[in-house]
Amino acid sequence: MAANHACAELYRYTNERGVVVLDRQGVPPQHVARGYEVLNEQGRVIQVVPPAPTAAQRQRLLEERQRAEADARLLRLYASVEDVERAKARKLAELESVIGIARGNLQSLRSQHASLRQQAANHERSGRRVPENLLAQIANLEQEQAGLQRDLQRYEAARAEAESAFSQERQRVAELLGDR
Repeated sequence: MAANHACAELYRYTNERGVVVLDRQGVPPQHVARGYEVLNEQGRVIQVVPPAPTAAQRQRLLEERQRAEADARLLRLYASVEDVERAKARKLAELESVIGIARGNLQSLRSQHASLRQQAANHERSGRRVPENLLAQIANLEQEQAGLQRDLQRYEAARAEAESAFSQERQRVAELLGDR
């Protein structure tokens, strides 16, 4: 009986010229992506196979899935908007601490650098050559200062990024939980 049922089915699809075709053999592979309908022996639709999604639709579906995953992650992390605020405060305090340490280290290097430059100036004023090891120490401190300055900029950028990210997360959690 299953064989009779399969034989009685008709497949309705649209070909490349836009003509609706009824076929008992099935839908040719090149037309499957456009979608088709399976009809019973009375001509009633028993199954609808929708068209394959376009690239834009696939992209939209992917974005929706990613958004749903991100929302689920947010709701696992935060039970309330206040949780977001507390996490933000902790993160910013941590970054402020790191920035403070970096600024302190930079100030210390600047003091050492000024002291060594003063020693070099004293040598020059007294008519002596500045020792190579003193020049090397000065150059080394300048490199350390430049590296620490880059680190400090990176930490400050991370702080700004964290503020922005937490602001967005707070807004989204408020939307998801209905807390406005």
